[in-house]
Amino acid sequence: MIIIEILLIVFSNVLITGSHRRDNLLYRIEAKQIAKRMETEHVEDISLSDYKTIVKIEPYDDSQVNYDYIVAECDGVIYRIGYEEKDNTGVLLALNICLGMMFIFSAVIFIYIDRKVLKPFNSMTDMTVELAKGNLTKPITEEKSRFFGKFLWGMDMLRENLEDSRRKELEYQKEKKTLVLSLSHDIKTPLSAIELYTKALKEGIYDSEEKKAEALNGILKNADEIKRYAGEISKISREDFLDLKVNVSEVYIDDVINKIEAFYHDRLSVIHTGFSVERHTNCLLLCDPDRLVEVLQNFMENAIKYGDGKSVKISFEEEEGYKLICVTNTGTAPDETDMQSIFDSFYRGKNTEGIQGSGLGLYICKNLMQKMDGDAYAEAVDGGFRAVAVVKIV
Repeated sequence: MIIIEILLIVFSNVLITGSHRRDNLLYRIEAKQIAKRMETEHVEDISLSDYKTIVKIEPYDDSQVNYDYIVAECDGVIYRIGYEEKDNTGVLLALNICLGMMFIFSAVIFIYIDRKVLKPFNSMTDMTVELAKGNLTKPITEEKSRFFGKFLWGMDMLRENLEDSRRKELEYQKEKKTLVLSLSHDIKTPLSAIELYTKALKEGIYDSEEKKAEALNGILKNADEIKRYAGEISKISREDFLDLKVNVSEVYIDDVINKIEAFYHDRLSVIHTGFSVERHTNCLLLCDPDRLVEVLQNFMENAIKYGDGKSVKISFEEEEGYKLICVTNTGTAPDETDMQSIFDSFYRGKNTEGIQGSGLGLYICKNLMQKMDGDAYAEAVDGGFRAVAVVKIV
């Protein structure tokens, strides 16, 4: 841009200077043309309208005039041919001042952008690479730039959350490993007893029915013990292993729905899926707005992934002080077995084959809604599937 502006200034000066030179040559040419005509024609026959720079033709005397002229003779009389010499100095000066101010303004803007935007941005180039490598311990340097200050603050919060999640994951894995080792050790005892009873029965060591019955009871007892350990493992695996925090406050339902509608309206139109939001009353809800948006986004993503792509609808119901926000998609609903376990952690139904996912989305949604004194459930409807967020009304 700076180079273009410099070239523009040079080009304008060359253009105006060339025009000025051509104008100066023109008045000389026209004055000489009139002087030559005066040699063969009368002055009265010469029209000034045919000439751009000639302003007057009059007999010569000693009086002062306010125009430039040349002298020519006609019919024995001396005439002066007056012309106007155009001066473009003022135009050239004004143009240079304007272009110069524009150049200075642009230079100041570019220097400001360089210092406030480009340099801070360049200083962040290694940040995402370090995060991608898993280097979460190095804090992100604060930047006072109003363009990146909030962004860097958010990135540092993300880094801290990732670091905290990794620490909790390591602790969880440690506890899990310890638990597995402990249970493995504890299960060995009843397994060894079952093995001994089984070998004894197989080899006919017990010769009386009473001892055989005692051995069978011992096998059943130890089998029950193993079953109890398996139940403990199952219970622990279903316990809440995610640290889901909510900040409950009051929010109008439109503030939440407008975000969902703004995000998915264009996206669904691109894939030619119908999308509609039912008319509703703008009531005040008691929830964490960001978490509620997260829940509804999860419902929408599931509706897009597992529906038939024809349409998705958001509708509303009201029940005993709670607002029901329903996301309904067309297509085949999960069967009854899947419906019973659809909100369990790591559970994926039969209709998820070939579709990426972790089986945690609806589990997290239900936990979040329960932490906000609400709930989440799903049900099959005619020609589709409906996920519902139950939110408390203020």
